[in-house]
Amino acid sequence: MLTKDTSIGFVGTGVMGKSMARNLHQAGYTINIYTRTKEKAKELLELGAAWKSSVAELASSSDVIITMVGYPVDVEEVYFGENGILENAKADSFVIDMTTSKPSLAKTIYQKAKERDIHALDAPVSGGDVGAKNGKLSIMVGGNKEAFSTLLPLFEVIGENIMLQGEAGSGQYTKMLNQITIATTMIGVCEAIVYAKKAGLDPERVLENISSGAAGSFSLSVLGPRMLAGDFAPGFYIKHFIKDMTIALESAEELGLETPGLSLSLKLYKELAENGEEDSGTQALMKWFE
Repeated sequence: MLTKDTSIGFVGTGVMGKSMARNLHQAGYTINIYTRTKEKAKELLELGAAWKSSVAELASSSDVIITMVGYPVDVEEVYFGENGILENAKADSFVIDMTTSKPSLAKTIYQKAKERDIHALDAPVSGGDVGAKNGKLSIMVGGNKEAFSTLLPLFEVIGENIMLQGEAGSGQYTKMLNQITIATTMIGVCEAIVYAKKAGLDPERVLENISSGAAGSFSLSVLGPRMLAGDFAPGFYIKHFIKDMTIALESAEELGLETPGLSLSLKLYKELAENGEEDSGTQALMKWFE
């Protein structure tokens, strides 16, 4: 059972992680922080979070450990090995990987954690920087039902659409479905804006009109206005979306599926990254069309 004395270790305080950790701190939880670049944790440390000098130190001093890092290789680095989370976490503690990562890796973490009497969940999120700041992320969870029930109050601080999808790896599979949907939606939003301009319409007025109809989506209502304003700052990095789409494509191929929309989106985003846009937000896809 979670209490306000429960200590939560957080590894990774980037665009999303920083807001998630801040919301947990403001909810009254004790927060421990480790990130490779201490400067990224400055705001949280000023709020009262405790700095830990290594993953091992954070793991051994936390009841719940949340990871929100960049790539599957980063997940492997923080979880495995002599100085990793699983070797140093306390028995009966909880680990939650909220990174968008490989379903197969989530299953491996779950099994190795179980061998050490540690409860593991994979719980990737969706909702971007806005959802993270407002505590309204969608959280897709895979793992043990009892662990999910125990941690639900924690999830409810950072999200509002929280569902256990099944056994270990199910959260990551669900996130892949999310990214597949977004991949082609982003192309549609860009094409719609270009079409509006070519037709001599006011794009802002058009977006306002269609966002509440059948075309409505986060990409249209939140990222569309950013495209029009020329605001390409990252709520979610292109380089991370490419990583997600690559995982989704590989997973689809393993399942014997063809995903032409996903393949096209990945191709366009890779071209953007090659032209120096890898650290821009995903809404910078508009630059390809312009």
